[in-house]
Amino acid sequence: MPTINPLAALSNVGEASKSRNAIANDFDTFLTLLTTQLQNQNPLEPLDTNQFTQQLVQFSEVEQSIKSNENLESLLKLQAATAITNSVAYIGKTVELSGSTQDLKAGQASWPINAANDASAATFSIKDKDGNVIYNETKAVSKGATDFTWNGQTNDGTPAPEGSYSLSVAATNSDGVAIDVDIASSGLVEGVDMSGDSLVLLVGGQRVKLEEVTTILQ
Repeated sequence: MPTINPLAALSNVGEASKSRNAIANDFDTFLTLLTTQLQNQNPLEPLDTNQFTQQLVQFSEVEQSIKSNENLESLLKLQAATAITNSVAYIGKTVELSGSTQDLKAGQASWPINAANDASAATFSIKDKDGNVIYNETKAVSKGATDFTWNGQTNDGTPAPEGSYSLSVAATNSDGVAIDVDIASSGLVEGVDMSGDSLVLLVGGQRVKLEEVTTILQ
């Protein structure tokens, strides 16, 4: 079922009021013409009142549709205000995101991971923004949620520059069977961008959509 984006829909708010004004002007014109026609009709061949009644009904139906649109616009305004209020509450909180990209800051980057089962050998590979693998580490991982922390050192022992890096994990158990390891990223919400059609959280220099947030931490 399609959803309505209240922020995007706000661009059309006010159109119903314009339409109401237009239909009101048209109705006034219609009544003026009707009155003039009735005043000047031929008594021997009176005008067909059924046509006037039909047109009045049509005007009424259009007016009811415009009223419904005005009520919908009010609901959209309320939804947009609620969405903005809720998103501002994210500021200052740490959020976990679905995705493997994380920022390296002050020589450290950390990813929340969740292993489906114990893995005797899990190879962690870190790539830079160009997709180059700059660091590998293999170690055992226990079942459940934990964190993988990288100290910013590359395979050749030099420190990597601050920026965004992605993590991938290939894990197996003692029998060589692959183990699923979910990866997330986390960061502090520094602000909210409301300039577009949807709200975007500003997290560590990244633009994050609300639907990408999996966990909110105090």
